[in-house]
Amino acid sequence: MNEKDIIESLNNLERKLGGVIPASYKKFLSKNVKGSDAYEIESKNGDFIYIFNYKDVEERNETYEIQSVEPDFLLVGQDGDLGYFVHLSGDDDGVYSLDLGALGSLSMDKEANNIYALVS
Repeated sequence: MNEKDIIESLNNLERKLGGVIPASYKKFLSKNVKGSDAYEIESKNGDFIYIFNYKDVEERNETYEIQSVEPDFLLVGQDGDLGYFVHLSGDDDGVYSLDLGALGSLSMDKEANNIYALVS
């Protein structure tokens, strides 16, 4: 799938969720991840984070029922039980993390100002 189609797919997901996916994350998916089945990045602290491709983002959020517990966030990646999220406000490009078992009960930790800053 080309970059334009990936962006359009993410725009459709925005409409469905009623939020705005950060532009930096859309760009990262369309230019770096593309249609890859597996895309790992190494964070600055040496952890390997599996970043979901545009096809898997919606399914993973439904599986973990993210929007029912954290409606302002979108799960975009994982490192084991640690989920990585972006905010759906449209004015925050930050990447946040939280143990998936603690959703709704603890505040998320800000890991980076955007997806590009998360990469080592």
